[in-house]
Amino acid sequence: MSNIKYDIDYNLSAKHEAFPYQHEAYLEIRDKEYAAIFHEQGLGKTKIAIDLLLYWLEKRDIDTVLIVTKKTLVNNWCEEFKVHTNIVPKTLDNKRGSNYYVFNSTARVVVTNFETIAGELERMKLFLKTRNVAIIIDESTKIKNPDAKLTQAFFEIAPLFKIRIIMTGTPVANRPYDIWAQVYFLDQGKSLGDNFEHFKNECDLSNDLESDESRRNTFESSVAAIFEKIKSFSVRETKSSGIISLPNKIYHDLFIGFEKKQSEMYEQVRSEMRIMLKKGDESILDESADTIKRLLRLVQITSNPQLLDDSYQDYSAKEILLDKTITKIIERGEKVIVWSIFTGNVDQFCRKYKMYNACKITGKMSVEDRNKSVAAFKKGDAKVLFATPQSAKEGLTLTVANNAIFYDRGFNLDDYLQAQDRIHRISQEKDCNIYNLMIEDSIDVWIDVLLKAKQRAAFLAQGDITLAKYKDDADYSFASIIHEILKA
Repeated sequence: MSNIKYDIDYNLSAKHEAFPYQHEAYLEIRDKEYAAIFHEQGLGKTKIAIDLLLYWLEKRDIDTVLIVTKKTLVNNWCEEFKVHTNIVPKTLDNKRGSNYYVFNSTARVVVTNFETIAGELERMKLFLKTRNVAIIIDESTKIKNPDAKLTQAFFEIAPLFKIRIIMTGTPVANRPYDIWAQVYFLDQGKSLGDNFEHFKNECDLSNDLESDESRRNTFESSVAAIFEKIKSFSVRETKSSGIISLPNKIYHDLFIGFEKKQSEMYEQVRSEMRIMLKKGDESILDESADTIKRLLRLVQITSNPQLLDDSYQDYSAKEILLDKTITKIIERGEKVIVWSIFTGNVDQFCRKYKMYNACKITGKMSVEDRNKSVAAFKKGDAKVLFATPQSAKEGLTLTVANNAIFYDRGFNLDDYLQAQDRIHRISQEKDCNIYNLMIEDSIDVWIDVLLKAKQRAAFLAQGDITLAKYKDDADYSFASIIHEILKA
């Protein structure tokens, strides 16, 4: 029982009722010591979390609820409290002086970011020892790497929380083993084991699965078992499960051949990588930092050769597709988001399409400037928004648009799924068009196959499909395709 005396009589009632499926999730986990909310993005996990914390503060002898999210989402959470509750949360940030007053306050709710927790680790430990604290980790894939210092900090303080909740719509952010550290934070290895390397070895979507039947069988059975092991403390709903009625999501794969000079540039870089392969360096097929850096050179060329060569004056072939697609969308009287993993593209295209009052969001922009772009797109005259997934894939509802163009894509599944679901979520009334622009017979094709393989594996791990369904659809050809692309 806490000895904290509150100087404010908090109103712990919710301002709005939850959707039935949100209320069911709330009832399922409200009395658990730890739980995972894995509802697909766009299904309102924030409302579930807020209803949970209101219940804890009133019924479960919890003094304070700590919400941890990404830096760019702290303000979003504070705004959600205005909408759904009568509580004004306090915030922890990088200002140690003001943090002192928060740590010594009687705040019922505190919102902070991941980096602040790591930076304030010692004071956080003292804080947790003096009161009963529950934690809700939003976008928990931030702690998917068990070897990272940030993740280790969260592992260290996990047992000090009275209640632990993690939330993400994409628990398998990129590979099935991404889920291990998130769940370990909850149960210290009870369900998925305490040996990450062993777990990773069995659940790795590796490049030998196409040719090694035994390894493939181990991988499939191990991934299929993940959700069975965690379902007693996990809730998961998808948009396709019938809990809500959302418009369709329609995929359009648009192909075009290389522009001549672009093709020559691509062949030159591919030749360099082919020489490396002949020297026996099979690491080209792994997703190490060095490999990704090398492969990204090919992605840059298929995207926009000017990203590598300032003297390149011709168009990228994809720009022809982009022009046609944007024009058709504008003629329909609709808005569109164009995604590129490269900031240079976003900057360049935002200038090029100024006739549509184009705006942009990149990681180089201040929060204030990003908010201005969002406002211009949602409520102003901007018909096109250019953005990088890294800067805008989370925390934004952009259902004013029902079209998303992926001018290029990287290798990360989470970036792709989160970005497209900025438009496909509650409040969307139109069918959503997802356009993938690709150069024929290029690394774009490999990325497409790889992302689809990752998505199927994620579905299996998350309990979205059966093992039988997975086996029917599984495609491990990404390994042979990349060999062909680089060695042809």
